[in-house]
Amino acid sequence: MEEHALKRGGFSRWVLDASDFVLGFERRLLSGLMGLLIVLVLLNVVTRYGGFPLYWVDEASVYCVVWLTFIGASAMTRLRLDFAVTLLTDKMGAKAVRVAKASASGGVLLLGLALLAMCWLYMDPVGIVRWGFDAKEYAAESFNFLYTERTQTLNWPVWAIQLILPIFSATLSLHALSNLIEDLGLQPRRTHTEFHVTNADAVN
Repeated sequence: MEEHALKRGGFSRWVLDASDFVLGFERRLLSGLMGLLIVLVLLNVVTRYGGFPLYWVDEASVYCVVWLTFIGASAMTRLRLDFAVTLLTDKMGAKAVRVAKASASGGVLLLGLALLAMCWLYMDPVGIVRWGFDAKEYAAESFNFLYTERTQTLNWPVWAIQLILPIFSATLSLHALSNLIEDLGLQPRRTHTEFHVTNADAVN
């Protein structure tokens, strides 16, 4: 019985460690993307003012914001900075609040897993591998044109841009599982001092 408890504790600790590692990487990635976005916006202003606009900058800025949004949403989930309606839980007892929080974390976990499953069906990695990475043959057979489409000005493959969807689904699931483990009391709740924002009010 004790050995089983140790194994369970080891697994839950491993999940939290993995979540913290991903969160640290997300923090660095967010900083890099924010810096890149600032550079792109300034470049857009300078080139337009100079009379030689670079049209690909607009598209690059949009994709940068998209990646920032998904990565930021994943990090905010682990930091528990996502939106919550506390009108009901404010009137509950401590035990009921713990149950409500665990239920909410479980719901987010189910959402992340569902998104991951939909990304698997949409991107169909097994299908494209089966056709030897021949995007045209795969599209003709499956009517899935994801791997043949390219962006308008940057001419990047669309599938590379949309990789953020399965990445977000996986990290969201991991962070939600970590929150659920803490809510169930399997591991003590961790703090992340490297993030200066510690509550939802500070975000606003």
